[in-house]
Amino acid sequence: MISGFFLIIYMGPITLIFVMCVQIKCFQEIITIGYRVYHSYELPWFRTLSWYFLVCVNYFFYGETVADYFGALVQREEPLQFLARYHRFISFTLYLAGFCMFVLSLVKKHYRLQFYMFAWTHVTLLIVVTQSHLVIQNLFEGMIWFIVPISIVICNDIMAYLFGFFFGRTPLIKLSPKKTWEGFIGGYFGTVVFGFLLALLLSQFQYFVCPVEFNSETNSFAVECEPSDIFVVQEYTLPAVVQNTLRWKTVNLYPFQIHSIFLSSFASLIGPFGGFFASGFKRAFKIKDFANTIPGHGGIMDRFDCQYLMATFVHVYITSFIRGPNPSKVLQQLLKLQPEQQLSIFHSLHAHLRDRGMLAPEA
Repeated sequence: MISGFFLIIYMGPITLIFVMCVQIKCFQEIITIGYRVYHSYELPWFRTLSWYFLVCVNYFFYGETVADYFGALVQREEPLQFLARYHRFISFTLYLAGFCMFVLSLVKKHYRLQFYMFAWTHVTLLIVVTQSHLVIQNLFEGMIWFIVPISIVICNDIMAYLFGFFFGRTPLIKLSPKKTWEGFIGGYFGTVVFGFLLALLLSQFQYFVCPVEFNSETNSFAVECEPSDIFVVQEYTLPAVVQNTLRWKTVNLYPFQIHSIFLSSFASLIGPFGGFFASGFKRAFKIKDFANTIPGHGGIMDRFDCQYLMATFVHVYITSFIRGPNPSKVLQQLLKLQPEQQLSIFHSLHAHLRDRGMLAPEA
């Protein structure tokens, strides 16, 4: 497991292939439970339709990603321009085809069961595919937004187990009888410390902090940039109480280390509820694990139940508190305009900059 994690780090942006493989396996595990529980092996076309909807949703999300992050490549290839221009219409048409196929496959004696499984498939798509897409969005913001959340969730799991094993006395929740308050609280403090130190380590390397961008000249991913302010050491004045205790007036930190405290807090206090949700799900259907893919650990979904919830939080956190306007995306949009529209924007921007004194006034 550890060697696999370091392989993922080495792969860098190509990790999105790994994310897609995990997504497909998680989807397969949850859909298989539905087949077994509802004895739906004889439902006409349902196994085919479930995978068809998976392809449709992936086409939609990955198409959006290509349009956002591979704009230069899209502009260069005429077939891609057509697909990008009508991407959402094509996606909707594909979904409608699957929807009509489902309606045509309805059998009188299986109406209720077929609608159960139709809903099961769509909820699975929402839980697995949508959140997998958010993982990829986080990855493009920089490897650090992918590695740190995954690492702190794993750390919290380990720390909670260790504190619970040695000090656990008070049960935490009935869904997971082995979880204790001591493990929950100890795991929180251990994870915050680990996340803080990991943020310090990774913030020093461009490879981890730079947004992933596609270089159209070399047809490859690039992770070189001038690090943003949150990855540049800054001096902070400590509160008076801390100054009197530690005899320090200031401390030098990467701002990302402060953000890591919030990420670690979520992973420790809210993240476990993803595991509790999965435990309740398995108890509802009287199964021990989602699958037996990993000997002794269950299925892939058993390992990623908290990770998906964490990925969603990270995406919301980035869009709410970190991400600003993206010049490269603005440029991509400008390049899609007609020449006269581009010229009009150029003149407007030129006048705006001249009014602000950033350009010399015209003679």
